[in-house]
Amino acid sequence: MTTTTPPPTQAPEPSDASRRGLAARVSLGRVFAPVPSEFLLIASTALLLTGFGLVMVLSATSALDGAQNPFEQVIKQGVFAVLGIPLMFVASRLPVAFYRRMAWPVLIGATAFQLLVFVPGLGVESYGNQNWVQIAGFQFQPSEFLKLALALWMGAVLWRKRTLLRSWSHVFIPVVPVAGLVIATVLGGRDLGTAMVLVLVVLAALFFSGVRLRMFILPALAAIGLVAAMAVTSPNRMARIMNLFDADTVSCYYDTCYQSLHGIWGLASGGVFGLGLGNSKEKYDWLPAAANDYIFAIVGEELGLIGCAVVLVLFALFAVGAFHVVRKTHDPFVRIVAGAITIWIVGQALINIGVVLRVFPVLGVPLPFMSQGGTSLLSVLLACGVLLSFARTLPVRAR
Repeated sequence: MTTTTPPPTQAPEPSDASRRGLAARVSLGRVFAPVPSEFLLIASTALLLTGFGLVMVLSATSALDGAQNPFEQVIKQGVFAVLGIPLMFVASRLPVAFYRRMAWPVLIGATAFQLLVFVPGLGVESYGNQNWVQIAGFQFQPSEFLKLALALWMGAVLWRKRTLLRSWSHVFIPVVPVAGLVIATVLGGRDLGTAMVLVLVVLAALFFSGVRLRMFILPALAAIGLVAAMAVTSPNRMARIMNLFDADTVSCYYDTCYQSLHGIWGLASGGVFGLGLGNSKEKYDWLPAAANDYIFAIVGEELGLIGCAVVLVLFALFAVGAFHVVRKTHDPFVRIVAGAITIWIVGQALINIGVVLRVFPVLGVPLPFMSQGGTSLLSVLLACGVLLSFARTLPVRAR
């Protein structure tokens, strides 16, 4: 007697609805997947500094007569914050390979945007620098985007040549000619402060790429020589430098050291606890760039030493999170770009604070996240998005 075994039953095919549900659960799982502590540290400090900056911009620009809207400037700054914060988190979702592929197009586009400052009718000159463009009623500073573009480009080029960096010719070409051309577009507008930050980005990228020390020193010496030549050939820059060493500040009060003196006086008058939020006296037409390059002086005057310490601690925490990305990554591209961005943001913050403290001459560089200027805020938030994208590639510590 033969018995026939029934054919094996097959599981029913999942319906389209169940497939969509599974895909949705997978997508939600990716969105809410745990992120490294570096991601949280960088994102939280960036948001806190941005919010702190909006409050201080409102305070610094509220000293107006009754005919003007005291919220006009902070609303403009807030628009860029509302635009930049979502873009930061969108940029944090993009893969590392995307930034590597887009390095050349981003640099070309940013340089073309920078060249618009030389177009009659678009370029705007302010305080002797022609580094702004006016488009559709909005004023932009294209050189701010060059900082991020140059960091990405340096990372992509040095990553491709990572096995050839012992040769001077491979380090020199195309880094020095291309970076020099990009920086020259900024120097053409007589903006030495921004050019110095771009030089800092290039040197930081070379350092984190692991080039030999002697190859790193030569570009550093060349950069120092260029800055010295730009300073010596400008009577105004030389006067600002010499004023740092001049004990007689009365002679330059109405000239080159007017703003720097009022900045340091504002810091000094704040004491430990400050005069109170909104109670600054220097912002009443005594400190011309109160909301821009000298926002840190207003922080010191209104919130005192405690407020200044909070700002410094936030930047220190940001640096810790960013440098952890540099230290923990195994990708040379991530290490180079993250290191260059960190040196740019933290270094520019130290330069700005040093100017307010009269350690450095007036250079015209804003305080990242906090100074009034939508282009500066937007570029820094986008750079933070790149750092957050890199932080996602780090392993998450098991709890």
